[in-house]
Order: sequence, then C-alpha cells, then structure tokens
Amino acid sequence: MMSRLESCVRLQVPFHDVDPMRVVWHGNYLKYFDAARQALFDQAGLDLYAIHEQDGLLFPVTRMRVKYVHPLRFRDEFDCRATLVEATCRIVMDFEIKLAADGVVCVKGQSEQVAVRMPQGTLELRLPREVRRAFGQATDGC
Repeated sequence: MMSRLESCVRLQVPFHDVDPMRVVWHGNYLKYFDAARQALFDQAGLDLYAIHEQDGLLFPVTRMRVKYVHPLRFRDEFDCRATLVEATCRIVMDFEIKLAADGVVCVKGQSEQVAVRMPQGTLELRLPREVRRAFGQATDGC
C-alpha cells in the first residue's frame, strides 16, 4: 500500500510569467507544478539525476492534464500542492494551485511519468525498486 505523500510550495507570480494583462500565461502553470513535484521528490529522498547516472533511467512526463479555474495575476502569492497518486508502473501526481490569501482554487492538474532506459529509449514496465520504496510502494508488481 502506497503512503499518501504530498508536498506544498509557496510561490509568487513574477513579472516574466505574465502577459500584458498581468495574467499568468497558461504554460507557466506547468513550471509551478514542477516546483511542487521536485519538493515531493526531495521529501522522498529521490534524486532522479543520480538514478540516471547509476541505472541509465530517465523519467519523462508522458501525460499532463490541466484544468484552469481562476487566473493567477502578477505578484499573487499562491500554494502549489503535489500529491502522489501512484508509483508502481508509473509516477502519477495530482496538483492543485490555490491563492495564499483566500484559498481560491486556480488550477488543478495531473501528470504521469514513466521510466525509460537509456540510451536505448525503451520503456520500463515497472518503476525501479528504489523509487517504489522511496514512495512507500510495496514491491509487488503492476
């Protein structure tokens, strides 16, 4: 049984992330998701670069889903939460961005990552044991 890992980072919208209307450009939300994802990896003690160097595995994002609810604007402070959903055959995380001032939900999303063996570029059908263990996933199969 996988533990319910989550992380939350507080960020502020910088000038270079907004359009002339001072609204965050839609693609920048993925950057905020990445900050929360990295915090979750750090919390779990996972260094994906080290895994690549040791085992030749990369973990590309293969799917993203984003629902834009309320815009973030220049200088808004917000919390971005990443919650681990699955870590057996792939890494699935849910994301939620809320305004820090009042908790208004701005964006919800989900990402999927898989393990790919390099340099061959072959898909691994199961995450490595060290990744599953770090995320609290039992070692039985997919």
